[in-house]
Amino acid sequence: MIVGIPKEIKNNESRVGMTPAGVFELVKNNHKVYVQSEAGEGSGFFNQDYQQAGAIILDTIGQVYAMSEMIVKVKEPIEEEYDLIQAGQILFTYFHFASSEALTKAMIKQKAICIAYETVEDEEGTLPLLTPMSEVAGRMAIQQGAKYLEKPVKGRGVLLGGVPGVAPGKVLVLGAGVVGIQAAKMAAGLGAHVTILDINMKRLRYVNDVMPPHVVTEFSNEFNIRKLIKTHDLIIGGVLLKGAKAPNLITRDMLKEMRPGTVIVDVAVDQGGCVETTRPTTHEDPIYIIDDVVHYSVANMPGAVPYTSTMALTNVTLPYALKLANLGWEAACEKDASLHKGLNIVEGKVVYQEIMEAFGWEEIVA
Repeated sequence: MIVGIPKEIKNNESRVGMTPAGVFELVKNNHKVYVQSEAGEGSGFFNQDYQQAGAIILDTIGQVYAMSEMIVKVKEPIEEEYDLIQAGQILFTYFHFASSEALTKAMIKQKAICIAYETVEDEEGTLPLLTPMSEVAGRMAIQQGAKYLEKPVKGRGVLLGGVPGVAPGKVLVLGAGVVGIQAAKMAAGLGAHVTILDINMKRLRYVNDVMPPHVVTEFSNEFNIRKLIKTHDLIIGGVLLKGAKAPNLITRDMLKEMRPGTVIVDVAVDQGGCVETTRPTTHEDPIYIIDDVVHYSVANMPGAVPYTSTMALTNVTLPYALKLANLGWEAACEKDASLHKGLNIVEGKVVYQEIMEAFGWEEIVA
């Protein structure tokens, strides 16, 4: 199979869909790999690294799309890429369709085979291709939140870890999934007081077992959220519903109950956010303020640490990319149930139920 690795063109996205190590594996399996010139530079991988691994370097993104049967990338295609996508071409990337009707309609129109990293699901019900990026984003959420709590950027002026004689800052984590656990771990490591909420008691028991005693668990409901937001300095939104839009756990009216300078980091922004006032921002312009509450909602947080993110992502995507290349998408998805769950749109048909529900579509929109 001919596999193409284009350069990511979304704002401030420096990750790349495959490392030279991944290219090496594909070439070893007798596949041809085209890599767009400078695609890996933001992650520390250069053209010669890819060439030494057996890739052929192409100058433009148009050439990569035109000459490849499967495109492996990181972020969903943006508008200027839509027309480059060919009917029947496999696109293997993060899509987050449920948060963008325009993208969904464009992919239906292009009649491509859209396999989404974020909906590939293993036997245990975990999302192996989303997990590493959630780990990066969860850890980064505290790093960013701690920074935006500083007064010059309109935060409360709180040092998360406190100092002797001064109580530490308080962090509220919504969701005890991968993002929530990693955020709680980082915040606890800084010495902050952490409260983590979830509706899944199994997850809360797990947190209780593995986290230090200054990480406290509470059951997630509106009453508890309204109570806790009044006293916490940093709020992390880490709620995920597989392939569907995130629920609004913090509504607009709740902002007035928070103290001025409270910081919200909404990691769920890719799926629409779990805060009503969330809108996607970029690394260049990451924050905005509503009712004196600082909102940080960068849609591709792991893109700021591309070396770590690219390595973590490609560790888990490569085995699936190899399966797709070796067997073709139909046989690969038939043999591998977890990869089959990654199918979102096939040749103009939406085949993933949660996407239909997100837009209130009754039946497959052709």
